Amino acid sequence: MTQSRQSQVSLSDTPYYHCISRCVRRAYLCGDDKYTGQSFEHRRAWVVERMHYLSTVFSMDICAYAVMSNHYHIVLHVDEQLNQQLSDEDVCWRWGQLYSLPVLVQRWLRKQTCVGIESETALSIINDWRERLIDISWFMRSLNEFIARKANAEDDCSGRFWEGRFKSQALLDEEALLTCMAYVDLNPIRAGINDSIEASEYTSVYERVHGVSHQDEQQSEPPCNKKALFGFVGDTSESEQCGIPYSLLDYIELVDWSGRTIRNDKPGAIVASHPKLLHSLGLDTETWMSLASNFGKDYQGAVGTLDELALFAEHTGRRWIAKKNQLRRCLH
Repeated sequence: MTQSRQSQVSLSDTPYYHCISRCVRRAYLCGDDKYTGQSFEHRRAWVVERMHYLSTVFSMDICAYAVMSNHYHIVLHVDEQLNQQLSDEDVCWRWGQLYSLPVLVQRWLRKQTCVGIESETALSIINDWRERLIDISWFMRSLNEFIARKANAEDDCSGRFWEGRFKSQALLDEEALLTCMAYVDLNPIRAGINDSIEASEYTSVYERVHGVSHQDEQQSEPPCNKKALFGFVGDTSESEQCGIPYSLLDYIELVDWSGRTIRNDKPGAIVASHPKLLHSLGLDTETWMSLASNFGKDYQGAVGTLDELALFAEHTGRRWIAKKNQLRRCLH
């Protein structure tokens, strides 16, 4: 039975969520359609550029992403602290980048509301927008609706472009976050599209390695300023700095090593030395490769320690977390 979004998101337990949206058509979101011979590769850039733009509007950061032929993955960090620090005017400005503001709020911004009830109503609307700026459903809606309209206009058709709902997975600790990010970044290698992370365009690891999301040979102007991916802070001395508590170099080493191991059809793919992060996570090679290959398919709803899963179930009104026994056997 379909679960409500409230039962899948609990910001008191974790700010990290893995979301997946899948195209409903035979004609792919991206890539080459073997039936028509038409290429939709350019649409990958649409998704990446829209993701980055929305991260500047919403109080959210992008930890990882991968745009595939008929679906995409994105790992989000919800920044509640930043959202509470926004002024009411900031909230209006952000929301106005996506949707038109009602006349009442425009008058409030110009300080033209005279009656007390008008100001109260305007502030109530703004508070609703503030909540939406940390609402994953609104982020995904703003992303998917934009892509669907643009693709329908290009295809000269109407109707659904995406499946009815996106899938959401709560990542309850740093270990689950890191494993999920690696799973997302390794998507093109597992699918046999690329054979290294350096060549895996339209993924976050490619952007972290090259500093850009993709190579555009026709682009003559430098890319416009955009919000950077959520950073790794394992190498910094400031303990209060917000970010992923591991080293970026260690993460890239781990993903690169995992990609070479997955591509075991290539001579010399499996290297003898193990990445340092594997020891930090306390995982052996077999367990790690199982998680990195099946994380998004085998573990649903939420991933974390058994205690964290129990709290998440309590806070979201669940009696059970799917695949809990499988996580117990794998991680404990």
